[in-house]
Amino acid sequence: MTAQTLNELFAQGLKEMYFVEQELTDALDALAQEVSEDDLAQAFEEHREETEGHIDRLEEVFEMIDESPEGKKVQAVQGLISDHEEFSEGDPDQHVLNLFDLAAAEKSEHLEIAAYGNLTFFADQLGLDDAADLLEENLREEQETLDELKQLTEAYDVSSVPTA
Repeated sequence: MTAQTLNELFAQGLKEMYFVEQELTDALDALAQEVSEDDLAQAFEEHREETEGHIDRLEEVFEMIDESPEGKKVQAVQGLISDHEEFSEGDPDQHVLNLFDLAAAEKSEHLEIAAYGNLTFFADQLGLDDAADLLEENLREEQETLDELKQLTEAYDVSSVPTA
């Protein structure tokens, strides 16, 4: 069903982010186990824990608008996960895989930042101040995670990564 009102668009966006956060919880577990660097594994584990908090906040927002929490499939996140599976199946060099995983995580952060930015705006427009505050908190955490991922990528020792 296509949203016809701002309320419906907001609810649809919440459902999409609920789906995204649920999918990423599983994906972050896999990434933490897949990488060979402890700092990368720890970053993915910490982000998974943070993601669980995002799900809790989304559930609070669902309650505020009298909707039951449910997910709505998002092709973009499924594409990122599918791309990762395809890349991993090619048995890449471990260091190349580490960098691929960092890049994939950054891509997902951009998606989440855009979505939470929109949802926060919608909540503000609907006068849902408490919901906007919760969504803004998720947005801030996603932005901080993106910054941390960029720092990890820039600090990665690429001297061990094959170039040819």
